[in-house]
Amino acid sequence: MRYTEAPTRRAELLRRLSAEGYISSAEVATELGVSDMTIRRDLHQLERDGLARRVAGGASIPSGADEALPFEQRDLAGASQKRAIASRAAESITGATLALDAGTTVAAFASLVAPGTTVITHSVPVFSLLAARGDVELISTGGSYQRDTRSFAGAIAEASLEHLSADVAVLSATAIDERGVYCANANDVPMKRALAAIATRVVVLADSSKIDSRAPIRLAPLSRIDAIITDDGVTTKQLRMLRGSGVEVLVAARAEVTV
Repeated sequence: MRYTEAPTRRAELLRRLSAEGYISSAEVATELGVSDMTIRRDLHQLERDGLARRVAGGASIPSGADEALPFEQRDLAGASQKRAIASRAAESITGATLALDAGTTVAAFASLVAPGTTVITHSVPVFSLLAARGDVELISTGGSYQRDTRSFAGAIAEASLEHLSADVAVLSATAIDERGVYCANANDVPMKRALAAIATRVVVLADSSKIDSRAPIRLAPLSRIDAIITDDGVTTKQLRMLRGSGVEVLVAARAEVTV
């Protein structure tokens, strides 16, 4: 698709913001075949329209934009990759107690957790999904409801985790590079860190488009992550980078892939 027309280009920027929560001006300019200045003008206009918030190096979802960029819309992005990653996660993640965050890929994994598992979560979609099952023990945080992520956050939610323990924390991410794992939503970061803190093992579910990309808030260094589960779009260079940092990498694929 050509992105020479502003309406088409800005619609694509909004689609990416909806899916990822953050976009890098330089990266999206290269991918769309336009100049950095063109993208900056687009983002400036989207910010004036209340559809984006400009941050260093790009843009993120604006505070209060939950109606324009709902959880359900983000859930549609990369659906096939999410299903593959969720299936691979279900095969490899074992533990009596799992702590699940509010990411859409994590929600896809939640539907596949084994009977008898105890799940700790602040995610409303995860809780609603598992509440319909009679074979899973559920522990939910309280806190302030965040409409953009359909989850609970804040001091009350974080405090509710202080006396809990999990075998594995399963987290989502907006971006991953050699320095660590990143998020775009500042309100979500403390809960992700709190879930990781109560777990013996931390696993990140992220599709390959998020590797070697950027987001404004570093959630954790790679040394804090035990494993990353991604899809078969990951490159050999990216695998080398992640594994060189001591992270186990599992690849979900429709075809057989050596990992």
